[in-house]
Amino acid sequence: MHEYLWGMLTMATSMAAVFFLRYWRIGRERLFLFLAFAFVALSASWAALAMVRPSYEHRSVVYLLRLLAFAAIMIGIADKNRRSQPPVQTRYSRWRPHR
Repeated sequence: MHEYLWGMLTMATSMAAVFFLRYWRIGRERLFLFLAFAFVALSASWAALAMVRPSYEHRSVVYLLRLLAFAAIMIGIADKNRRSQPPVQTRYSRWRPHR
């Protein structure tokens, strides 16, 4: 039963990655590329959990893929916020001396 559910989660996260790749192709927004990568990593994590025996002692290594996925999401959000901030205008930012 667990393998069936992990297969469904693998399919769902793969489809989410395909949708985010499509949105990235349309708008060229880097956040969508980060999200697509994160969902590919989550899909690989679910697929690996379905294929690895439960008694395998190094099974926890598979969870590093999830860590990579969540790190990609956080980096993508930070990148989006950093790039979308308007420049700070000071009182003298418009004044430039003539050369």
